[in-house]
Amino acid sequence: MGRIKSTLIKRTSRQLIENADESFGKTFEENKKALGSTLPSKKMRNKIAGYVARIKKNTKTIIDDNKYEGVDQIRGSSI
Repeated sequence: MGRIKSTLIKRTSRQLIENADESFGKTFEENKKALGSTLPSKKMRNKIAGYVARIKKNTKTIIDDNKYEGVDQIRGSSI
């Protein structure tokens, strides 16, 4: 079980991804550098960088899972 992020962290992260998706990567370090000193505190910057990394990693697996979703249904059916 992971730590629960506040609504402020989640909302800010999603807005940043919508506005500048290309500038963020899948790792915490990349996102930390991309955010730089734009946020008011180091603690908030680190939380947002970590959450953005998590979102970026999970979106890749969600897209890959949806790509093969129809294939599993055909294999499991018997005619």
